[in-house]
Amino acid sequence: MKRIKLLLVLLVSSVTLTSCVVTNDFVDDSETLHQYISSYDLWYVDYHRTTGSGDVPFLSRAFTISFLNGTMYANNNIVDIGHTGNGLGIAVGNYNTIGTVLETRHDIDGRYDFDVVQLSSNEIRIDDLSQNVSYYLIGYQRNSFDYDKLFYDNIEYFLQEFEAWERTDEAGGTPNPFDNENFLRFTPENDVTFYSSHDPFGTDIARISWDYIGGYIVKNVAGEDNLKYLTLNYDNGDTEEFDLTVINDETIKLYHVNSNTTYVFSGRGFIQYKKGEKTSSTRPAVRNNGRKRTKIERETVPKRK
Repeated sequence: MKRIKLLLVLLVSSVTLTSCVVTNDFVDDSETLHQYISSYDLWYVDYHRTTGSGDVPFLSRAFTISFLNGTMYANNNIVDIGHTGNGLGIAVGNYNTIGTVLETRHDIDGRYDFDVVQLSSNEIRIDDLSQNVSYYLIGYQRNSFDYDKLFYDNIEYFLQEFEAWERTDEAGGTPNPFDNENFLRFTPENDVTFYSSHDPFGTDIARISWDYIGGYIVKNVAGEDNLKYLTLNYDNGDTEEFDLTVINDETIKLYHVNSNTTYVFSGRGFIQYKKGEKTSSTRPAVRNNGRKRTKIERETVPKRK
């Protein structure tokens, strides 16, 4: 069968409050879509740029998608990304290409076909041919993948990937009520719900008594890519503010603004999200089956002095 070459469409973007100028880089004439999408190890799903009213479930779950020799892979977790499946994640389905069309068949979600538009040498937009939704993918090699961008762009989802966060270190500062908070839990309930507990360190996750509940807010910090501001608003009226940084994929650091205390919390009970379900490493997980992302719009604030 004659191989149909990838046709690249020149886009002329209009100027809006949130748009930017887009120019196309052209793939060599001998390169097909199949070769092009497999030339990058990982395609980061920049979900917060998604447009349209439709939904493709497996893309709403995935942080990265990979295409290799007809098999489609996905990283549905932030924790252990770079390690699971040698960095590609887990096999989730198959794919094929015809001209500019990417045909996918997900093991659970079924068939979805997309028209592929190249925006730059390593960025594409894929338009679902059966519904009104478009996704933006950024291509990386495994050794140059921007893990910091992944963690901080999706910090709410990272916090949700453990059944609990246990305080494992504390340094500096003055005594304050938050010193009693030994466990935190961030849930997918509206992406803003948290719980806290005063239970003794080492308490089995299934036996933790969640003493307090509230809502949390994450804010971007102007000029800082690797720092977020976290505010915990307890239902009893208390408010705690922190500088939030990620140490690694199971450890976070919270700097308490009012007391100048630095707390380190470590994740316990990793929740693995698979093709369309999730499992926990400690006990059967019961919340948020088949987690999907929503577009998160954060406020950006000046850096504290």
